[in-house]
Amino acid sequence: MVVRNKARLVAQGLCQNEGIDYEETFAPVARLEAIRILLAFAASKGFKLQQMDVKFAFLNGFIEEEVYVRQPPSFESAKFPDQVYKLRKALYGLKQAPRAWYAMLKSFLFKSGFVMGSVDKTLFLLSRGGDTLIVQIYVDDIIFGGSSHALVSSFAEQMSREFEMSLMGELQFFLGLQIKQGLEGTFVHQAKYTRDILKKFNMGDSKPMTTPMSTNMALDADEDGEAVDQKEFRGMIGSLLYLTATRPNIQFVVCLCARYQASPRTSHHQVVKRIFRYLKFTPKLGLWYSLGSSLSLRGFSDADHAGCRIVHKSTTGTCQLLGTSLVSWSSCKQASVSLSTTEAEYIAAASCCSQLLWMKATLIDSTSAISVAKNPVLHSRTKHIDVRFHFLRDHYEKEDIDLVHVISANQLADIFTKPLEFDAFTRLSGELGV
Repeated sequence: MVVRNKARLVAQGLCQNEGIDYEETFAPVARLEAIRILLAFAASKGFKLQQMDVKFAFLNGFIEEEVYVRQPPSFESAKFPDQVYKLRKALYGLKQAPRAWYAMLKSFLFKSGFVMGSVDKTLFLLSRGGDTLIVQIYVDDIIFGGSSHALVSSFAEQMSREFEMSLMGELQFFLGLQIKQGLEGTFVHQAKYTRDILKKFNMGDSKPMTTPMSTNMALDADEDGEAVDQKEFRGMIGSLLYLTATRPNIQFVVCLCARYQASPRTSHHQVVKRIFRYLKFTPKLGLWYSLGSSLSLRGFSDADHAGCRIVHKSTTGTCQLLGTSLVSWSSCKQASVSLSTTEAEYIAAASCCSQLLWMKATLIDSTSAISVAKNPVLHSRTKHIDVRFHFLRDHYEKEDIDLVHVISANQLADIFTKPLEFDAFTRLSGELGV
């Protein structure tokens, strides 16, 4: 019998002092919207995405600062017991380790002929002989795919020569998302995670419900209601928030319940339990990205007026589609009190516009078709409607966007601003690709 023990030096990052042994720690991380855009783009073009994992990623990056570590206990040098190590490369635990790894990988990709996305700094593209290779980085996980099998294979071999890699083949499981790439498109879901959280919160044998929230339910602080276990309530909300990565049709009610985490009551707990009962009814729902879907961008925005019964703020609901593929959505309480429905809807439209412009720039990078226009990003905390109005008007006049009124029956963003009856809820879920 052979027993193998592994040992690794790990730095105590908490002992580091800013300005002495580290300056900057930020490293770009891909947004979930970027991952979904890549999945939808690949499905539309009909190429399969592959996945690789870098072993000991944080041990590859060179560090610029002078950092010293003491000799590990029981492994001190007999000749120099009082001396310390000076680091040339990063260790796990160092505050600048992720940044050093990203700089190392970026430099290698640049030398290999890749171009970095102008908006998404974790997206890299390579064009060669009319073929395109796309690489998306998420720390030490790398997703890649392209129009040429030879180009994809060459990249995998090149990475394996430079770094110690685990080539995982076709992309099937990423950040908890289950991904099934087929001949007609790609299905993204979290069925296993759904089963796990139903079991975790003892809701596996609960009675199923056909919608996640009743239309006559209006939540408020309920200060006279019976308090419930805050830790369990927050755990349930956190689990559901992660599930919204592929279940946009529960986004509104989950975000609504999340407002009451500081002091949850029985009434709030009952609504959250109903969400789980809806998951019991639909455990396998996910997002469908079809082959051959167009790459046109569409966005829908809507807002209720003073929907919050506590501070009377409105709720913004937006969703953005790449062709028929839903890749981004949001449901959130607005930062300021709107004086009218028009003002609330302007704020929602500006938020949707900002997201569409970011997606447009990312998509232009991916297709390498035209140069990227400058994108004056709207800060999420801008508080004046005139700023949002001019933001919308400016991009409308530039023809970056086209504003179209959508009748209530066709307003996909309704599902992110209010509870709906079963028929309307099911119809909108289907139109969103769920």
